[in-house]
Amino acid sequence: FSGYLKVRIGEAVGLQPTRWSLRHSLFRKGYQLLDPYVTVSVDQVRVGQTSTKQKTNKPTYNEEFSATVTDGHQLELSVFHDTPIGYDDFVANCTLHFQDLLRSAAPSDTFEGW
Repeated sequence: FSGYLKVRIGEAVGLQPTRWSLRHSLFRKGYQLLDPYVTVSVDQVRVGQTSTKQKTNKPTYNEEFSATVTDGHQLELSVFHDTPIGYDDFVANCTLHFQDLLRSAAPSDTFEGW
């Protein structure tokens, strides 16, 4: 894919705490709220990052990112838990291949609502 990419991050639902994020939770082992944010990458190059939402497992972002892409192969959305010390915890990701999207769409289609 070569062209102008515009991605809107609406919300994340059903996020689960990682084992690492539960390490300090002595009394509530089964339930922990995250401080999640989403990164947007094209071919492993970050083109955007949402703000961090505090103490929620179903954050709403409504943030938009744009990038000019030349010979792009895949779009990756990754969710991380923002930690105060050290590396942030990986929570989930989704990879979309541009070729798959283009193959199933008409030239004028957009992918709103995905």
